[in-house]
This record gives sequence, C-alpha cells and structure tokens, in this order.
Amino acid sequence: MADAGNKKPPMVDGNSLVAMCLARAGVDKMFGVVGIPVTSLANRAVALGVRFIAFHNEQSAGYAASAYGYLTRRPGVLLTVSGPGCVHGLAGLSNATANAWPMVMISGSSEQSFTGRGDFQELDQLAAVKPFSKFSAKATDITKIPKSVFSVVDWAVAGRPGGTYLDVPSDVLHQTVDESEAERLITQALNSRNEDVIQKPRVNHSEIQKAVELLRTAQRPLIVFGKGAAYARAENELTKLVESTGIPFLPTPMGKGLLPDTHELAATAARSLAIGKCDVALVVGARLNWLLHFGEPPKWSKDVKFILVDVCKEEIELRKPCLGIVGDAKDVVGMIHKEIKDDPFYLGRSHPWVESIKNKSKDNVAKMEAQLVKDVVPFNFMTPMRIIRDAILGVGSPAPIVVSEGANTMDIGRAVLVQTEPRTRLDAGTWGTMGVGLGYCIAAAVASPDRLVVAVEGDSGFGFSAMEVETLIRYQLPVVVIVFNNGGVYGGDRRNPEEITGPYKDDPAPTSFVPGAAYHLLLEAFGGKGYLAETPDELKSALAQAFTARKPTVINVTIDPYAGAESGRLQHKN
Repeated sequence: MADAGNKKPPMVDGNSLVAMCLARAGVDKMFGVVGIPVTSLANRAVALGVRFIAFHNEQSAGYAASAYGYLTRRPGVLLTVSGPGCVHGLAGLSNATANAWPMVMISGSSEQSFTGRGDFQELDQLAAVKPFSKFSAKATDITKIPKSVFSVVDWAVAGRPGGTYLDVPSDVLHQTVDESEAERLITQALNSRNEDVIQKPRVNHSEIQKAVELLRTAQRPLIVFGKGAAYARAENELTKLVESTGIPFLPTPMGKGLLPDTHELAATAARSLAIGKCDVALVVGARLNWLLHFGEPPKWSKDVKFILVDVCKEEIELRKPCLGIVGDAKDVVGMIHKEIKDDPFYLGRSHPWVESIKNKSKDNVAKMEAQLVKDVVPFNFMTPMRIIRDAILGVGSPAPIVVSEGANTMDIGRAVLVQTEPRTRLDAGTWGTMGVGLGYCIAAAVASPDRLVVAVEGDSGFGFSAMEVETLIRYQLPVVVIVFNNGGVYGGDRRNPEEITGPYKDDPAPTSFVPGAAYHLLLEAFGGKGYLAETPDELKSALAQAFTARKPTVINVTIDPYAGAESGRLQHKN
C-alpha cells in the first residue's frame, strides 16, 4: 500500500498556468483558432470560466479581439497557433494598434531547442509582430509565464491603448510546476505589477484654464470628438459641455452616438461649413489624420486654433496644436465643463455661428431626404439604406450596434444611418480596413448580449469573412447581416471600352463578382435563415422578421451594379 505521505502534489503545466493567469487578470472572453500547440490552452481557459469563441481564421478572430477591446475597455485576447497562425493574426493586432484599441495576441511557437533548424511552423514571431505591437514578451520558461501574461495585459491598456503580444513556445506549454509553486509564481507576479504603467496622466489646471479662455473668446467654436472619446466613456461629460455652452459638435464616424445624431447642435450634416469656418476647435479623442484632413487648409481655415485632447503626448507633439492637453478624454472634458460652470457662457440659439450651422444642416438634410423618399427599383444605395435606417430606429433602446464596411455602402450608410447611443457604430476605422465585418459583429454580440447587431456590408467586404456566418450559427448570436449585392468591388464592370484589351480581355473585370450571387443561401447551409430582397416590401418584411427573431440572418439585397461610385468618396486616391 502506497504511503499517503509520499503522494505527489498536483502538477500544473504551462497551458494551465497561462489560463490561470488570464483568468486572474480579468480576462473572460477569448477569440481564436486552435491547433498545435495551443488547443489545450484553450480548453483549460474554458474550464476556468473564459468563454472561447472559435473562428475559421485568425484574421477575423483578430478583428473580433480588437473590437472587443474597444467596446469593453478590456484587452480583447486572440489565441493563435504558431508560424502561419501568428502571421494571420497580425491583421487583428495591427488593426488594434492603428485604432488605439487594447488587444493581446497570444501565439504558441516552435520548440526552443530546435530554433534555427527548421522546426514545425518555425518563425521569429517576436520580430514578425514588432511593427504592430506596443509591447511583446516571450515566456522562455514556465516560471516566466505569470509576469509575461500580466505585462501584456497591462501594457495593452496603458497610455494610448494598442496591441501587445505574448509568445509561448511549445516546450514551455508542456513544462510543469506543482500547484503550490504555480500559486506562488502568480502571487509574486501580481504583487510586482507595475501600477505606473496603467496610471492616467495628471492634467495641469492651467491648461484647462487656457482651453476655456480659447473657447470663451471664440467667435465660431466647434467641438470635435472621436472614438477615443467613445472608448473613454466621455459621453456624459461631452453632453454637459455641449448643452451648457451651446457649442456645435462634430463626431468622427465612430464617435457618432456619443451625443445623438439628432441633437440640435449636431454639425454632421454641415461638416464642410463647420470645419471650414470654425476659429477654435476642441478636438477630443480624435487624431488630426486623414479622417480630419490633417487639420490643414483648404478643408480647415488657416487661422483655426486647435485644442487637442489626447491620452498620448507624442500625438500632441506630432500635430503641434495651439494647445495640447495630455489626459483621459472623460477626465479632461469634465474638468473643462467644471471650469466653465464656475463662470458660464452660452452661445444661444440665435448666435450667428449656431444659426449658420443649423441652417446648413437643415438644407443638406432636406436635400438628402428628397433622394431617400423615392423608392428606386432596381435598388440604388439610398432606398434600401432608408428602409434599414427606419427599421433600426424602430428597435428603440438599447439601440442595435451597427457594423458597416464597404466603399459606397459604408460612405452612404455613414450619412443615412442614425446613431443615438454611444459605441453603436463600428466601421473600417482609422486604417480603412476591409474584412472586419463578421469579426466585429461577433465581438459586438459577445460584448453586448442585450443588443441586436446589424451589419450593413458591401458584397466585397462581406466576402472577406463570409465563412464566419457558421460561427454566428454555432453560438446563436443575434446578428443580422445585410449584404448590398452589386456584383463586385464598387459594382460591376466599369471599364472604358479602350481598357478592355489584351490576351485576357474576355476575363471578368478585376472588380467583378458572379452576378446575382445567392449570398442568403450561405447561411442556410448551416441551418440559418436567409432572405433575398429586391423590392422595398421584400426588404421591409425580411428586416421585420429578422429583427423580431434575433437569430443569425443574412439578407441579400440586390443593388443596381452601376449605382454608386468607384472607390466611394475616395476616388481621388484610386
């Protein structure tokens, strides 16, 4: 009979230790594709209460992880296999960093003893991720796992959020320590976490005073806010500032909904006037990049004074504004409002600047509504977009999260679809990334299970991640995917006759897809429901049924292949 006193203590391997550390760090969702050497890691994480959403490819899973980080303010975690899996995951990691969203990519890697000898899926993964990761760590031994895990999680949310990377070699995943040693390593790593990494920057009160003085003395002030303000949860502070001062506001595309698009001081429909004529612009959580024309003439006045609020000091140094304030958007806007509250000013409805914005908005909205009110069949982009807008507004609160990608589909949707609540619009973002659609849908459904998710996508954008409709079915997520099917990238064959030449002139155009593709049948292959909509009544009926059912659905909307424009609103770049 064995001596009970000699019983070996329970052992913990590297897979379990990574999972334990992720759970201790507050991770409760993970996205990815399993395989050698990380399948056990995923299974151990699930056993510890982490929900694992398994995808068909790492690209979509990475996009999901990046969007999850934005929607929750906690790092979205992507798990990939080694080598090619890591490379595929770079799409999501780079997207997170470009958009300043917190994300952690964890990849298995080849056995360390075989480095340089051509091991299975061998790659210098730290070098591969370097351009896209703000911080990377490699756990070269099981004892290094806890510190490495907590470091990548903390750095993802530190300062300007972004992507971080953890490399775990296959031999480390199979190393073991006893249970008590595992707990000791975790406790030691938790106690040594660098709290300075995640500290918010301290704001100088004199900078707040300067900002208020610039706004107070401005003749034509404007408040611009972006997805950085949405990430910071600054909607209440922005609402107070706008409504207490009467200053018009302009959201960037993913800033829409922090204040309702229907707000009387919204300048979205008068964008050119607002940015072209304002003399002081308070820019909160938005970068003066291509989306805001770099803050330069001719779109902006050469004399405009920018007050730039950003969590990143380097961003402010790059843009060289009149006044830069390094700080959290929610905190800084709250401080500005408090400072104004002590000595208030208010533009008033009859203020010439406010009146000019309102009048221009009213005129532009009336022009657009004149186009939207028409039922055009075969569908242009406007008719179905109006029907979709009305159906989404009919849902009420909580408002659906809208995911939009494509050229014409996204551009027209940005103008037509109405956002009334914060963080209810996800699109191609800072990087103009196509292929994010289904990944974003899945992230939104997982992050906000009380909300319906509605994707409004071009057929080209849908094609990048279309196979993930099976993932929607597998997890029974409340996602309705509406595909604007115009037969290709921007539409059908738009070449001039003189361009159709050469030995392959009879091939389809580079922009063309199979005409009349039955995208709605794709979902039915997995047991879901699909609809074909070619008329207003068919689209209204499909939307009503899909929104009521709150089940995975694809609605295939047939669009005139010659509606819209090549490259959408970026024709000058193509």
